[in-house]
Amino acid sequence: MKTPIRWFIAVAALCGASFSQLAAQNITGTWQGTIKAGPQELRIVIKVSTTDADKLAAVMYSIDQQSPAIPATTFTRNGSAVKMTIAAANATYEGRISGDGNSIEGTWTQGVALPLNLTRATPETAWTIPEPPPPPKPMAADANPGFEVATIKPARPDGRFSLLVNPRNGMLTTTSTTVADLIKFAYDLHPRQITKGPAWLESERFDITAKPDTPGLPNGAQLKMMVQKLLKERFQLSFHNEKKELSVYAITVSKTGAKLTKSESPLNLPGFAGGPRAFMVRNATMEEFAHVLQGNILEQPVIDQTSLGATRYDFQLKWTPDATQSQFGGGPPPNAPPAAADPADAPPDIFAAFQQQLGLKLENTKAQVDVVVIDRLEKPSEN
Repeated sequence: MKTPIRWFIAVAALCGASFSQLAAQNITGTWQGTIKAGPQELRIVIKVSTTDADKLAAVMYSIDQQSPAIPATTFTRNGSAVKMTIAAANATYEGRISGDGNSIEGTWTQGVALPLNLTRATPETAWTIPEPPPPPKPMAADANPGFEVATIKPARPDGRFSLLVNPRNGMLTTTSTTVADLIKFAYDLHPRQITKGPAWLESERFDITAKPDTPGLPNGAQLKMMVQKLLKERFQLSFHNEKKELSVYAITVSKTGAKLTKSESPLNLPGFAGGPRAFMVRNATMEEFAHVLQGNILEQPVIDQTSLGATRYDFQLKWTPDATQSQFGGGPPPNAPPAAADPADAPPDIFAAFQQQLGLKLENTKAQVDVVVIDRLEKPSEN
């Protein structure tokens, strides 16, 4: 009686292994589909494979954006359900495989949820993945750049603040930007560190397009230098500095240690995007992160006391803001409807989020900080 039982167990083990391998084979390969976001259409290619540990892995391409391969953080399958997460893009994909195994009906979520239905590609139907463009060349480290040409126009009343640098040509583009926004960015200040400006300093908004006078992608210090020159030349900004003791937030490392991932980006500029429920930081130092927090989110200056230096990190922070904290990007558009009540599974406040998600602390203290006293500021000269 013992022999048949041993034989049955062996067969079951073999069958389990074959089913696992078959499941992987059914999903491995190249899948492609199109995301439609308003008038824009983006073709997406996802290549699924198995690792040496017999786990599923995937890389994604956004071929109309000529993006390099973006590795998925996780790719899993449970029956007909598949799920992929891409931490680098703060994105997820969830779908169900059709009965014939040749299509997946699903949803791509990156801030908003959009349909993304995939079909299995064959050698004849597979889209060509273009070679990604070469990495941008940095501006010479000893360059003293300015803007060769700058166009400044009144912004639309329903515009939303943004400040972007094209990594290919260094062009600066801002939308719905106040002069206070530009001063905060150029001199790494909190609004409380800017005094004596005219009434329109924080009310009148501008759209700016500016072309550098020096080839290459500027680093953070060079970009700020360029905006400083723009403020002096086009807005006639002049000021003097004073010292003042203010309440500040200090960023420190918690006892458990920082939970941060070093960036592998070849660029010399940081990137910030999103809002409290999905605030993404890419290729940034703690000092640069502090500047964004104080300039756009928190109600008092923020100083870096982590001793993490010039190391650049990629991370994501999710928190639920209180009444004192503005949304990243200058708040909701004018006349926006009131925000809905926080759901039961809303993320924690920013202080708890710092400790739980980053291994850092955000502490309220006092410090002597620089204060800018504006002596002169005029509306921009003609383009």
